[in-house]
Amino acid sequence: QVQLVESGGGLVQAGGSLRLSCAASGNIFSIGAMYWYRQAPGKQRELVASITSGGSTNYADSVKGRFTISRDNAKNTVYLQMNSLKPEDTAVYYCKVVERKIYWGQGTQVTVSS
Repeated sequence: QVQLVESGGGLVQAGGSLRLSCAASGNIFSIGAMYWYRQAPGKQRELVASITSGGSTNYADSVKGRFTISRDNAKNTVYLQMNSLKPEDTAVYYCKVVERKIYWGQGTQVTVSS
C-alpha cells in the first residue's frame, strides 16, 4: 500500500505565492503519473495539473501560466508552485498518484484573500 501526505496549504493574499507538496511512502515499486485536483465548497472537484513519469505536464486553462507542477522521483514527491494567486483559487487541494493503483492525499486548504 501507498500513503500520501500533503503539506503547504494556508492563507495568503491575492497576488501571493504558495507551494504545495505531496510525499508518497510505503510499498512503492514505480510511480506513474501524478496529479493535483481542487474542490471549492459546493463545486465539483476539478483537475488542476498533471505530470507523467517522463515529466510531461498539462494544466487547466484557469491556472496556466501561474501554476507549475513538478516532481522529485528520488523523494517520491510531487509539488505545485502557485503564483499570482486569486481569490478564485480558494479550495481544498488534493494530490493523486498512480502506482498500479490510484491513491489520494488527505487534502490541504488554500485560502486566498482579496
